Amino acid sequence: MKTYKKLGYEYTLSKVKGSEFQRVKIKSSKDIADFAKVLYKDDIEIYESFFIITLNQANIITGWAKISQGGISATIVDVRLVSKIAIDSLSSCIVLIHNHPSGNLFPSKSDDLITTKIKEGLSLFDIKVLDHIILTERNKYFSYTDEGKIQ
Repeated sequence: MKTYKKLGYEYTLSKVKGSEFQRVKIKSSKDIADFAKVLYKDDIEIYESFFIITLNQANIITGWAKISQGGISATIVDVRLVSKIAIDSLSSCIVLIHNHPSGNLFPSKSDDLITTKIKEGLSLFDIKVLDHIILTERNKYFSYTDEGKIQ
């Protein structure tokens, strides 16, 4: 009889050292956009990247994660990765962030679809998607919440 070795993994939740930041209370989409701009550095107009920001019940930022980095016109967002980070960090809510290197401020159909998919998936865990911010250039952004696209 053959014996199979079963391999498994131990998962833990831990804080990454060396990436400390000031915890900020989010009161508006501008607060989120201002925080998110720092994540992009000089590449905001070069390629599209997707981040999530995790928050506690008091809307204080507890962490952030880069989900993907793509080309000049798109990036792939895996809902499972977004969900894992939101759940592992014990978030009460999250904010989705991505940029449009083209400078186009408005969301695409793909942006709308991924927002809905993530929102519906995380609702099963009582994790709310507070907003989805699209950044362009250094001082412009689009907020799904401000525009009534997220309730």
